Amino acid sequence: MSQTICRNLRIHGRVQGVGYRWSLCAEAERLGLSGWVRNRRDGSVEALVRGPAEALDALLLWAQRGPSMARVDRVLCNEGNAAEIGSMDGFRQIATY
Repeated sequence: MSQTICRNLRIHGRVQGVGYRWSLCAEAERLGLSGWVRNRRDGSVEALVRGPAEALDALLLWAQRGPSMARVDRVLCNEGNAAEIGSMDGFRQIATY
């Protein structure tokens, strides 16, 4: 069984207004991950994701290309704080920060 981990992703490029959040949410749910995704005022997208290491790796690979209308310049991946997700099941979009 895979270890459960938590990661904070920051995705930079043309990632707002192209369905990136919706697509990331759908991909995370397909992979069985929990957490949230939101736009940032600086034009990036941020996600806090918790789940099995293999599923997180798959989402990270997906995040580097995103949906067809997106242009991803870079994805920063850091240790996430699982306490921010708490007991939340599933994946959702939250308000811009």
